Amino acid sequence: MAHRMEKGYLTTGELSKRLNVSVRTIRYYDQIGVVEPSRKETGGKRCYSSKDILKLQKILLLKSLNLSLEDSRSILAEQSIDSILAVHKSLLVSEIDQLQSSLKHTQSLLNLLELEETIHWEDLISLVAGPQNEKMWSHYFSPQQQEVLEERLPKLESDSLATKKWINIIKRIELCLDNGIPPSSKEGQLILSDVDILTAETFGDDPKLAAAFWEARKSSQASEDLGLYAINPAVIEFLELADNTKPQR
Repeated sequence: MAHRMEKGYLTTGELSKRLNVSVRTIRYYDQIGVVEPSRKETGGKRCYSSKDILKLQKILLLKSLNLSLEDSRSILAEQSIDSILAVHKSLLVSEIDQLQSSLKHTQSLLNLLELEETIHWEDLISLVAGPQNEKMWSHYFSPQQQEVLEERLPKLESDSLATKKWINIIKRIELCLDNGIPPSSKEGQLILSDVDILTAETFGDDPKLAAAFWEARKSSQASEDLGLYAINPAVIEFLELADNTKPQR
């Protein structure tokens, strides 16, 4: 008779297996009055009805959204699916933002590794320190110029073709420096030509902006102020010498 009365109910152990949640958690929710069983039999046996199970499922769902038990109580009391979905969406957006930020940091480290063949702690620390200082950008560029740079400038955290092209330019110059190939050589002049092409692709028909950005990049202080990758001064000197020795046409 007792067995028939339990039909449709689940014991604590059965509920634990059904929802893949620990017995300890179920008992804790019972103790604090969040999800109590509809029936408590002699001997301490607890039996959960379908409504109890649904309530526990709701609590577990809200818990997965990082909501506190108190907030979960409030939402369940309101019986508002709008509230649940709004909170769920907000948390998903936050998680997406964190993942995108992490992805950018990881790509930046990959690009740094490509450039320097090693990762320095100071690079990593500066990378995750926070967003670039907008006031500093205003110091070097007008609002209109900032908009253009934000849209077109290859970024260290990007795996775009433009970023890869600039990385390869720097690596080619470093190879010339390692092998004693002068800026006036055919290789040096070819690199300079590729830089001119990339500059045109990046800044289009705005040579004034290109010149302003190049002046900022030549300064290690300006690069630091702008939160940009600090180019090896020897690389910059190579390009300047290559430009100075460019054959006149």
